Amino acid sequence: MNCARMWPVWSCVLGLLLLAGCGGANSNSNSSAKLKIAVIPKGTTHEFWRSVHHGAEQAAKELNVEIIWKGPAREGNREEQITIVNNYVTRRVNGICLAPLDSRGLVDAVDAAKQAGIPTVIFDSGLEKPELTVSYVATDNYNGGALAAKELGRLLNGKGKVILLRYAPGSESTEQREQGFLDTVKKEFPGLDLISTDQFAGDTAESSLEKSTQLIAKYKDQVEGIFACNESAATGMWQALKNAGLAGKVKFIGFDTSSRLIEGMKAGEIHGLVLQDPVKMGYTAVKTLVRQLRGEKVEPRIPTGELLATPENMNQPEVQARLRPQQHE
Repeated sequence: MNCARMWPVWSCVLGLLLLAGCGGANSNSNSSAKLKIAVIPKGTTHEFWRSVHHGAEQAAKELNVEIIWKGPAREGNREEQITIVNNYVTRRVNGICLAPLDSRGLVDAVDAAKQAGIPTVIFDSGLEKPELTVSYVATDNYNGGALAAKELGRLLNGKGKVILLRYAPGSESTEQREQGFLDTVKKEFPGLDLISTDQFAGDTAESSLEKSTQLIAKYKDQVEGIFACNESAATGMWQALKNAGLAGKVKFIGFDTSSRLIEGMKAGEIHGLVLQDPVKMGYTAVKTLVRQLRGEKVEPRIPTGELLATPENMNQPEVQARLRPQQHE
């Protein structure tokens, strides 16, 4: 055998073997690595987001993937949330689950993720361009607002002066709640007089208390019913009513749950809470993204359900599971 002639062939074989051993471009050496998924909420302080985190962790454990939980320290900080999304695009995570603070403001960041080949599942609150995303996992927020309107209308026997306390401009989830409330009042309860519908609570219980105090001072001799459309808005309004000596006297419906809001409902000072299923939301968002990453078909819109808790039904098992979601797993 002419070894000189065979050397180029053996060189090629040796090179291919070395390339395979080092994990070349087509190697599957990383196939066993866990998928890394960034889960980005609107904030990290509200109890709602802690429950979402709990659900996301459940899915990660079940599906053997890694989640990276990171949201703005203060709910409402759009710029920080945009930066977080962009950072995880740069870090090349496998996918992103995002609750956009602003339906328009987060479009460019999600588009950049898609251009980089990183799929996004939206949860809790929608995005203006759903075609950029894999799926949208959320409560039917419009129906949640309608539930609040129907209960307030029932409590007031269809007549009375009512305040709607909004959350913040650009938040698709709360805008849907507000619209569902307004449409239902207009359609089903023409005897309800909406005396204030243009005030925003802001993104903390403290800012809500400040705005609510102003509203109660202005309308305390008129207001008979109030709807506050998220956890922080409801917490601030409840405290303002207590401070004014009106808690329990004004019919009050909130949205979402917390230990403080449960306390208010037990005391008969909060007459209803529209409840989501945040644990299910976090779990389903992660599960949906993993299914897509593994080549399975997913639905473009996945509802997670909503119901109304009242002082009368709050001890029922189904309602307790929503009022205290992490304690009923």
